[in-house]
Amino acid sequence: MVERNKEGKSEMSGVRVALSLGSNVGDSKGNIRDALKELSKVVDDMKVSSFYRTEPVKIKFQPDFINIAVVGSTVLSPLSFLRYVNMMEKELGRVREIRFGPRTLDIDIIFFGSEIVKTDLLKIPHPEFEKRLFVLVPLAEIAPHFCNPEDGRKVHEILDEAKKTLRHRIEKI
Repeated sequence: MVERNKEGKSEMSGVRVALSLGSNVGDSKGNIRDALKELSKVVDDMKVSSFYRTEPVKIKFQPDFINIAVVGSTVLSPLSFLRYVNMMEKELGRVREIRFGPRTLDIDIIFFGSEIVKTDLLKIPHPEFEKRLFVLVPLAEIAPHFCNPEDGRKVHEILDEAKKTLRHRIEKI
């Protein structure tokens, strides 16, 4: 458990994390808002992007997704943070039936400070983030200078490069 002061903030500064949240089942905006409330228990100083409507990338025959990005600080370790996020997804109705299929909530850890993690359970930076406008556009909105620890490129630079080849429909709502 994270110790909090009377304002509800942790006493430690923590590590800056970048997350991507998405939903395309039920009340997608509501699902994401519920997730933000839960995340605020372990993420301080959250900065949240606008909401974006995006087309599904891998399995096309499903509803559009609502996506956002979140940046903040946590005192949790990467694996503890992953466990918390997975528990949140489950509590908020996520059922893992079809990979890349419809979901009430999906939370991906994109960056965890300058850490590089490569385990069977967790890979940071997220291995697909550079191929996903639904991650890059919202993240560039709130953290354009967040650096990929593997190559030092900033999010806005990665987005500029990705826009040359990726053509997924994404619109701010």
